Amino acid sequence: MKKTITTVIAGLLAVPALALSLALFTPAVSTVSATCADGTTVADGVDCASTSGSPKKLFGTGSIFTTVINTLLFVIGALSVVMLIIGGIRYTVSGGTAAQVTAAKNTIMYALIGLVVAFLAYAIVNWVLGSISA
Repeated sequence: MKKTITTVIAGLLAVPALALSLALFTPAVSTVSATCADGTTVADGVDCASTSGSPKKLFGTGSIFTTVINTLLFVIGALSVVMLIIGGIRYTVSGGTAAQVTAAKNTIMYALIGLVVAFLAYAIVNWVLGSISA
């Protein structure tokens, strides 16, 4: 019975994770027009994509680095919430068995520790980059 619950929970978590990973790594369709804003065309060798508002700098507000860090922080936060839910479910269905209660408490504790470490890493990286660029 407990193996069945674990298998069902793992299956319910695997489907969204697979869909998210496929969505993240699917190449985007290019929407570059044949003529750039200044009248030149792609056939002339002009890179029209650089005028699409994509970030051009590595650090700072709206940069590539900031976008990547924010995305990773979101993913870590989402995984932490999922692990907290799994730990809560494991704690609820443990039936008072000492080993299972301890394993569930460890899951919850490690999820919280991972979340704190992620936020501290984010703060430290921002502090170091702020110190270097100032």
